[in-house]
Amino acid sequence: MPDSVRDVFERHMPERLKNKPDVVAKINAVYQFNISGPSGGAWAVDCTAPGGAISAGQAPAAKCTVNCSDQDFLNIVNGKLNPQMAFMSGKLKIQGDMGLAMKLQQILT
Repeated sequence: MPDSVRDVFERHMPERLKNKPDVVAKINAVYQFNISGPSGGAWAVDCTAPGGAISAGQAPAAKCTVNCSDQDFLNIVNGKLNPQMAFMSGKLKIQGDMGLAMKLQQILT
């Protein structure tokens, strides 16, 4: 269970991408994560690269952008906050392709 946002992008998510190459290939798009708060930051998740690639910073060609606070993001990843409820209550904001946003759960949790 990741205990920090950095941990999600540096350890948890790369492992998930590696274990689900079929999901990565099906998604075939770039995500931008903008996480606010003291332990937040910006990360790009590239599912167009073989096996997926994660890098810190902004993705120039993101098809879906996720904006969330650090605490809410960790709660979603750790299964303490339902992503749909977070979206409906405004804790999770999505810009771009909503279809891609729906597929995120397969690589996040």
